[in-house]
This record gives sequence, structure tokens and C-alpha cells, in this order.
Amino acid sequence: MTRAAQKEHTRRTLVAVSRRLFAARGYAAVGLAEIVRESGVTKGALYHHFAGKTDLFRAVLEEVQQEVAARVVAAAEAAGDPWARLKAGCAAFVTAGADPEVQRIMLIDGPAVLGWNEWRAIDESSSAVHLAEALTALIDEGTIPAQPVEPLTHLLSGAMNEAALWLAQSATPDVAATLSALSRLLEALRHDS
Repeated sequence: MTRAAQKEHTRRTLVAVSRRLFAARGYAAVGLAEIVRESGVTKGALYHHFAGKTDLFRAVLEEVQQEVAARVVAAAEAAGDPWARLKAGCAAFVTAGADPEVQRIMLIDGPAVLGWNEWRAIDESSSAVHLAEALTALIDEGTIPAQPVEPLTHLLSGAMNEAALWLAQSATPDVAATLSALSRLLEALRHDS
């Protein structure tokens, strides 16, 4: 294995092990010594790739955010017209947010560990950008009344994040009822509703 390949392998291993541990127990309950031991690397190797535990968590969060964004895009692209794509993408986001690993890393620990501003910046660079693009297209075609896209994007994103958090904390999460409520919320945006 080349030196570059070995470095990339070490980085991927650290992220994968950290992701598993953070998802299972949460950021606060996982120590660097445990990550290093389970990764089979030295602390020096960890510090070669990451400034510390928070930096490593950021890499894990970015990976999870990218995966969720890919699920949303795939669901949207599989749908028909722009309206169906918006609804499918939003449903895919809430469904992905019902995954305990996604909930813990992206919705619970993400804002707590990195702070609200940094967490929002990561969210905006992945999921929110797709939502804004979809809303812009729907406004341009007249399906949604003309309005500023940025506040609408933040409102819908917040509603979906809150729905995913609610599902995470519910003793009896009802994803189907949540998706039905989301569908009604989105339908209220339509020009002809």
C-alpha cells in the first residue's frame, strides 16, 4: 500500500470507528483513547489527521450530512415533476432523520458539539441547498406563490429537523403520521391549495 493510500485508510478507519462509537453512545461518552484503541492506530496518527475529538466529530457529521443529502437527492430525482420531487425529498429527509445514528450524530450531538452556527453552515452546504433549489424551481414555474426563498427554506428545514428530533424522542415514533403531516404542510404552500 502506498503512503498516500495508507494515510487515507487510517483517516477512513478513524472516521468509521468514531462514527460507530458516537452513534452508539454519544459524543460526550466517547474518549480519544477508546477511538485510537479501536481504530488500531496511535494517538499521533489521530492527531496527524485531526486537531482533536471535535475535529474528528466534524468529519463524522459531514459524512452523515452528505449521506442524508444523497438519500434526499436520490428520492427527489426518482419522483416525477418538480412538486413530486420536493415532496419525495422532504419525506426522504424525515425518514433518514428517523434513523437513530442520524438522529444522534446529525440532530442531537451536531449542534451541541459544534455550536448552532457551525452546525447550520454544514447543514446549509448539504441538505438546505437542495431544498432552496427545489423551492426556487417551484416558485419560478408558479406552483408556489412568489416569495423570498431563504426564509421559506429555513422554515421548512426547521420543521423537518424538529419532526426528526420529535421522532427520536418519542416513545412510540409514528413515521407514517409524521410524513402525512409533512405532506399536508407542503400542500399548503401550493398556489392552488
